[in-house]
Parts: sequence; structure tokens; C-alpha cells
Amino acid sequence: MKIEVKNLSFAHTLDKNLSDNTINNFNIEFEQGKFYSILGPNGSGKTTFLDLLTRFLKPDSGKILFDNKDILSFSRKELAQKIAIVSQDYYINFPYIVKEVVSMGRHPYIGRFFPLDKDQMNIVNAAAKITEITDLMERKITCLSGGERQRCVFARALCQKTPVLLLDEAFSNMDINHSFNILKKIKSEIRETNITIISVFHDINFASIWSDKMIFLKKGGIMASGSPEHVMTEKIIKKVYNVDAKVEYNKFANAKQVYYNIT
Repeated sequence: MKIEVKNLSFAHTLDKNLSDNTINNFNIEFEQGKFYSILGPNGSGKTTFLDLLTRFLKPDSGKILFDNKDILSFSRKELAQKIAIVSQDYYINFPYIVKEVVSMGRHPYIGRFFPLDKDQMNIVNAAAKITEITDLMERKITCLSGGERQRCVFARALCQKTPVLLLDEAFSNMDINHSFNILKKIKSEIRETNITIISVFHDINFASIWSDKMIFLKKGGIMASGSPEHVMTEKIIKKVYNVDAKVEYNKFANAKQVYYNIT
């Protein structure tokens, strides 16, 4: 599914005169079957942009099109069949069984109170396998560690089987092993089903390894957009983060990496 963002602007009501968490005249397209990373300093608008893509926030001006259709015209159920999100700060304080939480990803298709048939449960179990929580499915989610809960929320999003998956620092609570394993499987999913991933990262090096394209934001504006080879440069790192850095290709990582001198 193609996503087009046209002249998109937004500012939080109480912060109209502030640059933080605003979106200033975004114009960008997201191609189907690509992995995009959104990066930038705190307050640059990364999460705000994802909130606009999920219609949690409504733009002040401009529009977002999914296959030439304005997202404001979708019903909530229709939108949930198009786009899923994994957020870093999703909190569950009710002692649901993990299997129940993961199964919630099927609600946009079968309704909240309908039982899952064999085909639906196969989707649930496949998502659990991808996120490596099969052995946790009968446990209460409130008894899990932060990283385990995050993988459960990840599985729930995968259960939605949407053509677009948004990741808002989705790996912040996971260890490196689980993060890499899930990302490998997601990249495979992109190749097999042609889904689109849009992920917010703070770790530039991590993003460079997995991304087809990187988008750097600062003060609500797009500073650079393109492949890691073209936009991950010392000049852009300085412009976006105001730090001096060295950027070079790392053979072991098979990607460009950025290094900082702390002396």
C-alpha cells in the first residue's frame, strides 16, 4: 500500500509557539515493501508523525493518503485493517493471559467478542512464533518482564496482518538477541508479503543496518530522506544532532556506521 503525505502540518494546541513535537509541511511518499526509519533528536516530531499516521491526532492542514484515499475517510475498523502499531510505552495493567492479548490483533476482522476459529488461531500462533513468545502464551501478561511484554504487544500487531506496520521505538525494552531475531523475520516478511515498515529509532547505527530508507527530522521538519548510503553522512549528523561524528562503511555490520569522539 502506497502512503502519500502532502503538505502535512500539526502543532499541539498548548504549544503553538513551540517547535517541539510539531510537524511542519511534510511532503513524503512511502513505497510498498520498504523498511523506513525515522530518526532525530527528542522533540523533533517522530512520534507525533506516527500519531498522525494512525489518526490518533488530526492534522491542522494537509493530508495523508493510503492508496489515494484520505485516511480521515476510513472507519476505525477499516483503518485497523490497514495499519498496526507497536509503541514503546503501551501499558497493560489487567492480568490478561498472553494468548488473549495477542488474539486482540484479530478483532478488526472478527469483532471483539467472537471466538477465534482454527485459521484465526494459526495466525495468532504464527505471530507468537515470530516474536518468540510461544512458551509464554498461557502466562499472565502482568507477570512478564518489560521485554517479554513488549514482544507480546509486537505479536498482537503482527496478528492484524496489515499492509503497514509502525514501530515507535518498539525495541527499546528488548535485548539485542530478540531485537535482531525479530527484525530478521520482519525483513523476511517484507520480502514475502510486501508490507511496509515505518520505524522510529534513536540508534542511528541500528537503523542503518535494517533500513531501505532513512528520514532525519529536526524541529518538525524533514532534514534528509533517502538510502543510508546517501543520507547517513557526517554533514547530516552534524546538522540534525549538532554533534561531530565520523561516518564510514563497516564491513562486519555490512552497513554505514557512525562513531563519536567523546574526548
